[in-house]
Amino acid sequence: MKTYDHIIVGTGQATGTLLGKLIPTGDSIAVIEANKVGGSCVNYGCTPTKTMVASAKAIHMARRGEFYGFEADPILNFSRVMERMNEIRNGSSDGLKGWMESTETVDLIQGRAEFSGTKSLSVNGEEIKGEKIYLNVGTRPSAPPIPGLDKVDWMDSAKLLELKEVPEHLLIIGGGYIGVEFAQVFKRFGAQVTIIQRDHQLMPFEDKDIADSVLKVLEGEDIRVLLNTNTLSVSQSNGFEIQIESGSGEETLKGSHLLVAAGRNTNADTLNLEAAGIETYGRNFIKVDDHCQTNVDGVFAVGDVNGHGAFTHTAVNDGEIVLDYLFGGPRTLSQRIPIYGLFTDPPLGRVGLTEKAAIEKGHKIMKAIRPMSRISRAKEMGETQGFAKLIVDAETDLILGGAIHGPGGDEIINMFAAIMHSQIPCRKYREVVLVHPTVSELMPYVLDGLKPVN
Repeated sequence: MKTYDHIIVGTGQATGTLLGKLIPTGDSIAVIEANKVGGSCVNYGCTPTKTMVASAKAIHMARRGEFYGFEADPILNFSRVMERMNEIRNGSSDGLKGWMESTETVDLIQGRAEFSGTKSLSVNGEEIKGEKIYLNVGTRPSAPPIPGLDKVDWMDSAKLLELKEVPEHLLIIGGGYIGVEFAQVFKRFGAQVTIIQRDHQLMPFEDKDIADSVLKVLEGEDIRVLLNTNTLSVSQSNGFEIQIESGSGEETLKGSHLLVAAGRNTNADTLNLEAAGIETYGRNFIKVDDHCQTNVDGVFAVGDVNGHGAFTHTAVNDGEIVLDYLFGGPRTLSQRIPIYGLFTDPPLGRVGLTEKAAIEKGHKIMKAIRPMSRISRAKEMGETQGFAKLIVDAETDLILGGAIHGPGGDEIINMFAAIMHSQIPCRKYREVVLVHPTVSELMPYVLDGLKPVN
């Protein structure tokens, strides 16, 4: 049985972070990947989808030519859109693979790994052992228990990226972040789009005012959004038929393509964790401590599979936390402030606590809201949809959370992450002078509207 100093299972974004500091040590490293190198972000998530978002925004802006003072009649070349997307995602995957294959101390093993003992793994019929093991196996799309769904050719977010033509009518089950982003992209590409959402609002973890702001944008682009709607059954014959039920009764929807974006399951069940005695919790997440270490000494779980984030940036941070633990640094999971973006147009940036979460945690809060329609740069760009919202602890004067739905929201929110991490009181932030004319320069002024929340 060959023994390595380090074995990394999966090649999502935390793996590159780990390798960056482990390779210079000269230690022996095995990296095991069952699918395409790069994980979800590079191959099926951030990289390809945000490339498509950019194409969709470009054609949308061209169609608004009259508003800006010019004439344009853009014609979509969907083949080129997908070609560009594949060029970028394949380049990222190939780059990571080439780096590992060209590094003498790294063995890249293509195959599916599972534990055969506490520190041993079986892959491709052979067993290897690791002094330290890092589990970075991510998640996969899940299918809700809808009658007939197992008998039809539905798409998940990965399969959608293999389309050769724009759907005539794209039906989307699920009004979360994935469903919402794809809905706007394909509407802008020319498809008719319908979202079927079981909950009373889009993106149920958001505050209702934020969800309603995103809903207003989608409906303004003629995307049909059905809230409080149950999917009763699905069938396929010359297209898809979906039987739905809402407060207004039952209805049959017909569409050419069906995307199911109703949640994800972890890949922890592929690892035979029982053989190593590794504990799980909740929806089969791998249980870890504040350093991403499992209950087995020397075995770590990073990325989506540990349940402490479902984003590339949290996976990267997991890798940094593990490296700090190994090399004597101070980072821990409990220090991390949640932050993420929804990459619709305009985008949504979110950091810290939502308003409802802050109240549930017992904080005495103040909040302030400023519409983008009151921000000069947004008006100058002709992008006035959305608003900025800040939540402040009334007793400590510290910012607890923020949401920026508007132009640059996905970038501006990073400023608030730095402010919160540094524990800068909001009154001190109000004194900062920022560049004019920008959207971000008005963020300190948002605080002038702070009012107590009863």
